[in-house]
Amino acid sequence: MSSSWTEWLQNTPLAVTISEDWFPWVESAHVVFLALVAGTIFLVDTRLLGLTSRNLRFTYLSDRLLPWTWGAFIGATITGTLMFTAGAAIYTSNAPFLIKMGLLVLAGINMLYFQFVTFRSVAQWDNGRPIPAARAAGAISLVLWCLVIGFGRWIGFV
Repeated sequence: MSSSWTEWLQNTPLAVTISEDWFPWVESAHVVFLALVAGTIFLVDTRLLGLTSRNLRFTYLSDRLLPWTWGAFIGATITGTLMFTAGAAIYTSNAPFLIKMGLLVLAGINMLYFQFVTFRSVAQWDNGRPIPAARAAGAISLVLWCLVIGFGRWIGFV
């Protein structure tokens, strides 16, 4: 599915430099950022499921972790974009990459629904067991992020 724009992109001076000199560093940073994203999300999700941090208010935990999540997500997005530029023509026909991107979209939709619908009732369940919709959001998030990580690892082996 290579196209002229992906070939052009991966032949830009930045993409060539990344591919030839920086790729291991960029990829390593991407893994570290992703570990921070997943780690903080997993803490929030396991709280939603009532598995961890039950003695903490949900808002207390999320208020402290989500800035780290967003900072790491920005870092992962930047490093992921840099890696994409280095092999754009290859990635656009790589099934695990395409599946990972689709899973990221689904994770984003799950997060948006939780934030704008489910979270509105947080005052009712902040100190106790989250409502079923919040628990479902946590479970869906855990599954999606595990799949994102799995398909992300698979990208290099296809």
